[in-house]
Amino acid sequence: MVDITHKSSTLRTAIAQAVVEVSKQETIKAIQEGKVPKGDVFEMSRAAGLLGVKKTADLLPDCHPLPIEYTDIHYEIDRLQIRILITVKTHYKTGVEVEAMHGASIVALNMYDMLKPIDKGVEIRNIKLLKKTGGKSDIDNL
Repeated sequence: MVDITHKSSTLRTAIAQAVVEVSKQETIKAIQEGKVPKGDVFEMSRAAGLLGVKKTADLLPDCHPLPIEYTDIHYEIDRLQIRILITVKTHYKTGVEVEAMHGASIVALNMYDMLKPIDKGVEIRNIKLLKKTGGKSDIDNL
């Protein structure tokens, strides 16, 4: 891991996204009406995403374990696409970009797993960092 002992703790924020695209409107309707056989897609995926954010350092060898002080998971539906937006915050010596992107990918994978029995055409797309603040550089692609 990179040596961060010389760095100062500052507020670090990252916003990441993933997009889940389904192949038919009936899938979106089933999600919205709570009729997916495996359960509530949004709430189950939110729980998986929270675990994903918290477990990032356990799975990616160069990520520092750090205190996650805030995570928000938000969904936007646009026709056949579900946009997953994750915001992660901490007050620490290193950023939370990878935690946010990891969480977004875990949410998307959980959605895929829950939806595959009713829609064989589900795809995961566009996992990326949208914004980061704190530390030496700020990035804003929103």
